[in-house]
Amino acid sequence: MPRDLEAGEPLLTPFPRPNHLSLLRKEKERRSRRRWAIGAALALCVSAAGGTVAAAAAEPGPRAVDAVTAASADSDTVEAATAAIDEAQTAIAAAEASVDTSKLSAYVHTLAGYDKLPVVTVQGVVDEAEQETDAVVAETAQVQAEAAAAAQKAAEEQAAAEAAAAEALAAANTVEGAQETARTMASEQYGWGDDQFSCLVSLWNKESGWSYTAQNASSGAYGIPQSLPGSKMATAGDDWQTNAATQIAWGLSYISSVYGTPCGAWSHSQSTGWY
Repeated sequence: MPRDLEAGEPLLTPFPRPNHLSLLRKEKERRSRRRWAIGAALALCVSAAGGTVAAAAAEPGPRAVDAVTAASADSDTVEAATAAIDEAQTAIAAAEASVDTSKLSAYVHTLAGYDKLPVVTVQGVVDEAEQETDAVVAETAQVQAEAAAAAQKAAEEQAAAEAAAAEALAAANTVEGAQETARTMASEQYGWGDDQFSCLVSLWNKESGWSYTAQNASSGAYGIPQSLPGSKMATAGDDWQTNAATQIAWGLSYISSVYGTPCGAWSHSQSTGWY
């Protein structure tokens, strides 16, 4: 068990230690009693010299009251110091990386040696540490709120972009949208004009009705160009099952490599029933 503090022995053990508060209180009480005795003796001397307060030795005078208050305040200050340290360390641990906590860390370091500092100094540092703790907490909350708002905005923008893309895809997957895509590709990539596009319209009307989900029940041919198997269209894009533009890109490439032009493919289909 920890030994009792000898009279006058300084409290030099660094904070914290198991019996520190108890020892500190005993030491403050001893000092208070000593100051009380000194005050009482002075009061008696004043009375003996003709002073007007003969009862000073029986009742605490102003200086004695101050001494008691200071002794009581010392214990309160210890508790305030330890609480300020705990709150500051919690704020530092929770602070965002962009929040400057160096000033608050300096206060924690100072308060850690409170038992070597005058009470008035400790109380002043406690007040400053509490104010800085509040500032760090507030700045952390502000940074987190701004980050949350930015994340929310980014999520909303992403959702809007995905919705717009889905809407555009849905429009492009209609018969009208698919034919407009095919007309543009045929002209820009192959130099085919309206005459060739007319043959293409006839060819794919016969094959699929320009439906990107069309599937031949017997052969398994799939999509607008009726690729057999449908997985061949993966060379034009992973979304070949759901994107008319991907199917059209593959179909035009197939027609160009095998028949030269859409009209050539249409002519073959008319004579054989397939292309």
